[in-house]
Amino acid sequence: MEKLITEFSIGLFFWQAVVFILLLLLLRKFAWKPILNAVNEREQGIRDALDAAEKAKLEMANLQADNQKLLQEARAEREAMMKEARELKTKMISEAKEEAQEVGSKMIANAQVAIESEKKAAVAEIKNQVASLSLEIAEKVVKDELSKNDKQLNLVKDMLNNATLN
Repeated sequence: MEKLITEFSIGLFFWQAVVFILLLLLLRKFAWKPILNAVNEREQGIRDALDAAEKAKLEMANLQADNQKLLQEARAEREAMMKEARELKTKMISEAKEEAQEVGSKMIANAQVAIESEKKAAVAEIKNQVASLSLEIAEKVVKDELSKNDKQLNLVKDMLNNATLN
């Protein structure tokens, strides 16, 4: 510094200091404020982007939670539907079995009634045939018995003796 003061005059040093201070003031007024504003805006933009990223992260977490909840609800609903379908299947099967049982019982009852009526008809037919055969046999026996004249006279006498007059 001494060299600077001795070789040059103090006036030059003064003017250089004044120019330097003016340069600093001009830089402060015109350059520092825009630079600082740009840096502050950039810093604010970075903060806003970080906040937005954090909000997006929270929203993603909420969406994932909602998705999990919806998935669980869908699974529960599917299980309920499957249970209802199984119950409906079981009910339909049991109803079909009951209906088949009823139809089978009715068919068996109808068959038993038909068998019974056929049996009665067959018994009646057999009785008619037995009666017819009995009449034929009796007719043949009576013809044989009455074919002789003396037997006919004895039969008439017996009948007259057994008959009571009023």
